[in-house]
Amino acid sequence: METERKLLAVFAHPDDETFICGGTLARFAKEGVRITLVSATKGEMGRRMGKPPFVNRETMPALREQELRKACGILGIQDLRFLGIRDKLVEFEPLEKLVGRIVTVIRELRPQVVLTFHEKIGGHPDHCAIGKAATLAFQQAGDPNRYPEHRGQGLKPFAPERLYFISFGEAMKRPERYGFLPEQITRIDVSACRAEKMRAFRAHRSQTELDSWLWGSDSDVMRKFSGEEYFIQGNMPFRKGERDLFPEQRDGGRWS
Repeated sequence: METERKLLAVFAHPDDETFICGGTLARFAKEGVRITLVSATKGEMGRRMGKPPFVNRETMPALREQELRKACGILGIQDLRFLGIRDKLVEFEPLEKLVGRIVTVIRELRPQVVLTFHEKIGGHPDHCAIGKAATLAFQQAGDPNRYPEHRGQGLKPFAPERLYFISFGEAMKRPERYGFLPEQITRIDVSACRAEKMRAFRAHRSQTELDSWLWGSDSDVMRKFSGEEYFIQGNMPFRKGERDLFPEQRDGGRWS
């Protein structure tokens, strides 16, 4: 039985963690959850260059990595890893190899919860591709017949308990429009973490300076953030009305 709560987030670009689920990550970090973020790329093909522009294509990777590290510090993400894939090319990575890299991380860290994109509603080819790979990794990490070479690296099969797909804004107030069941939706109260989310948004300066609403008074900006973030349960059994990402312990207690 794992005694430490651990969450693995597998996303495509710097800023995915903040723009989509920054409040949730900040909340669970405050509660003592150890969070690891895997970013497939460094977002070097992003079209925003600051306002006025202060970055170019050559300086973009290092800058966006720096911005992401700052955002992680604000949100409480303790462990950041990059897969080193070129931005906008995740979908062209050999799937088996990509899945294997994520399985390696799962078997090393042994997280109870995995967050990623849904492979069909991710909204960007990189999002969908990394979501597909992470979903397969979630399914395969506990199978001793998958990636047997890991035994030589001291990595044992490990099956996380819960898979969640991140969703945008409040779209999942009506999940049936996207082919999901209402009981699949988990709502997380992030009202106490609006300040961290705002600061993390601002940390991604090259991407957010064009958004004038984000740079007003702190109180005005925080009021514009929703007090809830929505997730799609990716594995059964679905838990209707769920308000927490972490499963109950098998002995009926809670994770300490």
